[in-house]
Amino acid sequence: MNNKWIKTVESLLKANSGVDMQHASTSAIYHAVSRATMAEIADTWQKCKNAPKKRVGYLSAEFLVGRAIFANLYNLGKLDEVRAIMTERGVDISSFEDIEDAALGNGGLGRLAACYLESGATVGIPLDGYGIRYRYGLFRQEFENGFQKECADDWQQHGDPWSYRRDDESVLVKFSDFTVRAVPYDMPVIGYGGKTINTLRLWQSEQPDSFDFAAFDSMQIDKIAKDNIRCESISYALYPNDSTEKGRILRLRQEYFFASASVQDLIRKHKQKGLPIEKINEYVAFQLNDTHPVFAIPEFIRLVMQEGMRFEDAFVLARSVFNFTNHTILGEALERLDMKRVRKLLPKIAKILTMMQARIEKEFPDGKLFLIKDDTVHMANVAIYAGSKINGVAALHTEILKKSTFHDWYEAYPERFLNVTNGVTPRRWLALCNPELSALITEKIGDGWQADLERLKELEKYADDPEVRRAFAEIKHLKKVQLSEYVYKKEGVLLPPDFIFDVQAKRLHEYKRQLMNAFSILYYYFRIKEGKEKDFKPTAFIFGAKAAPAYYNAKGIIKFINAIADKVNNDPDVNDKLRVVFVTDYNVSYAEKIMPAADISEQISMAGMEASGTGNMKFMLNGTVTLGTMDGANVEICEEAGRENEYIFGATVEEVKEIKKNYNPWAIYNSDPELKRIVDTLDDGTFDDQGSGMFRSVKESLFGGWSADHYLVLQDFRDYVRAKSELNRDYGSEEFLAKCVRNTANGGKFSSDRSILDYAENVWKV
Repeated sequence: MNNKWIKTVESLLKANSGVDMQHASTSAIYHAVSRATMAEIADTWQKCKNAPKKRVGYLSAEFLVGRAIFANLYNLGKLDEVRAIMTERGVDISSFEDIEDAALGNGGLGRLAACYLESGATVGIPLDGYGIRYRYGLFRQEFENGFQKECADDWQQHGDPWSYRRDDESVLVKFSDFTVRAVPYDMPVIGYGGKTINTLRLWQSEQPDSFDFAAFDSMQIDKIAKDNIRCESISYALYPNDSTEKGRILRLRQEYFFASASVQDLIRKHKQKGLPIEKINEYVAFQLNDTHPVFAIPEFIRLVMQEGMRFEDAFVLARSVFNFTNHTILGEALERLDMKRVRKLLPKIAKILTMMQARIEKEFPDGKLFLIKDDTVHMANVAIYAGSKINGVAALHTEILKKSTFHDWYEAYPERFLNVTNGVTPRRWLALCNPELSALITEKIGDGWQADLERLKELEKYADDPEVRRAFAEIKHLKKVQLSEYVYKKEGVLLPPDFIFDVQAKRLHEYKRQLMNAFSILYYYFRIKEGKEKDFKPTAFIFGAKAAPAYYNAKGIIKFINAIADKVNNDPDVNDKLRVVFVTDYNVSYAEKIMPAADISEQISMAGMEASGTGNMKFMLNGTVTLGTMDGANVEICEEAGRENEYIFGATVEEVKEIKKNYNPWAIYNSDPELKRIVDTLDDGTFDDQGSGMFRSVKESLFGGWSADHYLVLQDFRDYVRAKSELNRDYGSEEFLAKCVRNTANGGKFSSDRSILDYAENVWKV
């Protein structure tokens, strides 16, 4: 940064706060630094916006951006310089950590979207994100007597200096009962090196008209408030609770709101260039990140039909523009919407969907393929039928889509299906969050790997070098010390850094099997207490997860883990061997501290359930071994690093199918006294769920009804603790350290730069 930049910082401080740097608050300095940086990049950003290239609109309901300031300064190559400049003036920029963390997403889906935008800019692809500018993030998680409590995540409480409001590019989105104004806020997405700056455009819902003075003058205050809430509630918060009719209506409004605004925006920009609408596919591509943005397809058809195009031509044009990424095989996430609700709120969209259904009936009169069935529209089917490409997000996941989830569609359109394995940005998830390991890598293989992650392979020859192994171990210990201090400050739980750090950090869902991990802790707890586990290396079990507010069993599992933590951490017979912590409000910033410190990466979903995972990749890059099933991208991690360098257990996808034909969880429970004792702690009084009934519900999920132990927790438990115990024995050995080095060295495939280049070449043709 030059003198002009620091002068801009100082003048912004005086103009906005009336003080100099010595007397300004941390928040005021953060704002000034951010806005001065925005001014510095303005010309490059504008130039990139106007570049005459085919542009890709990446539509996603979630963008889990995380802290902007450090990543932006790093990618501009200015982080160290800014740190030095501010230190000279008595400002420690690490204090900015408490200012912002835009949690506009739930987990992997939203973080993947953020990684992809950053990689798009890094590799020079004109990729712009489109989503919703939620007033509140997912939610801020607190624990009250061990129960999850959801609090408002007011991410804008300190302002939002990294966004520009663009009133001049607002659009109107019309529902049958009212119209809402979509106001865009543009956030720069800075590529590594700062040469390309793309845009994340987030839409905020507002009233279409200015203040209704006549209504105010006649004291119709309730009407004004009602109109405001009706419009503004669309962008209040991510994923309203759809267990109620009002929640389902609001979620539908959200999805159509940002899909319509985004499509309108790209069509308008195309027309402003004087280009014919029938050639928009030569200049624009859309990527739908899961089913939430699928309304964009019928909306696009509706809008181009308004331009005079016939339905058939509009449909064919849409097919050349839209592409769909599937992220799950879970039925609950493959959105199915009640057509009665769509007809009521979006009659024009309902008409387009009905025309699309009539078209497919002519093409496939046997009814095997459909968009609407039993007055329900299947959004994934709409995306496949009216899209050019559909991709899974790991090799195994894509095969499951072909063979099972969308088998009939694959038979009809095999050329549309392809795989693009997920990736993560190495800038945030290695270079920025683990500067010590990054420095060691650069020392051994030279610079440049940050934008060419395949070069990490050059590190593999050092796996047998005692000095490099020792350096890896020292860095890991340092990161554990740092995390331990942070966890103690935030949670009040002391994690000795010489313990093994065993981490499971991801969204809380029964298929991810945090419950099985909890059972394993009790397994070791009872055995240590009874003197049966004499050589167990001390281990700290670290959990980070949020459960959806309406997900009863997931919240019950959180309470169960917190109850286990209370028992373990306060028992002097075992707490020199075991510690447990469930960190509060797990988010991107917490992950940046956890990933580099982890010794074990728990990726233990039942095989066939996890589409890909990206946390597994972040851990791998930071030299962490995987304890996991052959599921999602774990399969490819084993292929890249060697299965012998991970700890694999459990039934495979094929074995799961066979097991489920005659599965009897009672037989396993009754034949294994240790496991029975552990499971019974859910309702034998060992732990208190304070009359909530949550623990009994969790236990019933293992035995009750047709879906008893649907995710094979009991089936895989014994093989799980076998692998866990093997890892515990290996930990600290020279060969274990070599495994850590090999994981980092073979993480090159999992760069989101590679993923984006795959999309550019095989999907978008950019």
